[in-house]
Amino acid sequence: MSDDACPMPQPSDAPDRDQLRAMLAGARTIAVVGASPKADRTSHHIVAWLLQHTPYTVIPVNPVAAGQTIEGVEIVASLEDIEGDIDIVDVFRRGELTPEVAQAAVEHGAKNLWLQLGVMSDESRAIADDAGLGFVQNRCIKVEYSRLQPHS
Repeated sequence: MSDDACPMPQPSDAPDRDQLRAMLAGARTIAVVGASPKADRTSHHIVAWLLQHTPYTVIPVNPVAAGQTIEGVEIVASLEDIEGDIDIVDVFRRGELTPEVAQAAVEHGAKNLWLQLGVMSDESRAIADDAGLGFVQNRCIKVEYSRLQPHS
C-alpha cells in the first residue's frame, strides 16, 4: 500500500480545534453516508462507536443496504429518507463520488459536511462553501470527537 492511499491530514483539511469542537457540540443528528452493515468495514465500526459512545442520533445511509441494521438502527437508502434536521453528514465514499452527496446535503438543509479520513474533494468543498455548510475533509469523526472531549 502506498503512502498516498491514506494521506496524513493537513492543517487546512479541517477547521481549527475550537471550530471543530463547536461543530461537534452543536450537533444532535449525524447521517453516515456509505455506512455498511458488514462488521469488518470501517464505516460499520464508526457508526457503532458513535451509537455506543456519543449522545448523537446516528442514521446510517446506504441504498444497497437499506432495511438492514447496525446496532439495531435501520439503514436508510438516502438523505431524502431522513425526516428532520441533519447536523452533520459524515461521508464514507470515494472523493469523486462525494459531490453528489454534498449536493444532497445542501438540498436537505444539513449544517455540516464531513468527509472521512482519506476522503477529499475540492468540488464538495466548493458546494459546501457556496451553501454555507461547515466543511471537514480527511478527518475521522470518531478520532476528532475523542480528541476534543474534555477528560475527567
